[in-house]
Amino acid sequence: MTGKIDIAGYAVVTGASTGLGKAFALELASRRINTILISLPGEGIGNVCGMCREKGTDSVFYEADLTDMEQLMKLTEEINANYRVSILINNAGLGGTSIFEKASAKYITNIISLNASATTMMTHELLPNLMDGSESFVLNISSLASLTPTGFKTVYPASKNFVRYFSIGLRNELKNTPVSVSVALLGPMATRPDIAERIRSQGWIGRFLTVPVEAVARECIDKMLRKKGTIVCGMSNKFSRCLLKFIPEGIRASVMTRKMSNELKCQGLI
Repeated sequence: MTGKIDIAGYAVVTGASTGLGKAFALELASRRINTILISLPGEGIGNVCGMCREKGTDSVFYEADLTDMEQLMKLTEEINANYRVSILINNAGLGGTSIFEKASAKYITNIISLNASATTMMTHELLPNLMDGSESFVLNISSLASLTPTGFKTVYPASKNFVRYFSIGLRNELKNTPVSVSVALLGPMATRPDIAERIRSQGWIGRFLTVPVEAVARECIDKMLRKKGTIVCGMSNKFSRCLLKFIPEGIRASVMTRKMSNELKCQGLI
């Protein structure tokens, strides 16, 4: 797929300093697509920007907290005033495992604000820019977790289900426009040591579903550019998604809640 589609404008990637966001940035740069990279302050986003430039592309970065609506609005205004945007990848997200009763208000609101509100408002504010061209793409990052309500995660799957429904609805709304909307339902990825430990605590299910971030970034971008509506990466995750269709929601929720309970026990939290 590399090099077969000519992207005239810039690709905006949120949460681009580490993990999947960094993989997206480097994959785009390898395809000679210019990038606008966004991350929280102090996460070394300038280094990723430099790596993209080394691949022969233009790359700029912004540091902003997307859970702060004032910062988000100021950021999108700046981008719209200075750049033609052809791709938006809403990758920034937040998860975690916690006993809901004991979770702080900040923990809960940050997940909702980043996963749901920031994805929605980044898309809303950049959409006129994306529409101003012959062909543009939006890729929103959801999760296979969006398919199963899960105790001890509670808010995270709900927020990712919002992203899934939002993306599918917007895709249909924009069907006769230059903008194609895709949503990726992703499985576990060992993007940080704490996440790798969480995956290990989930046993064989976590290991079975894990796909390397570089492979995920490559497949997501390939399928986004082919205008695929829903993207699932890796054979194990495709199998898992098919299997979930045949298991009643109550059973799925019970099994996954037990898995999350084991994770908390490993951390000594219950």
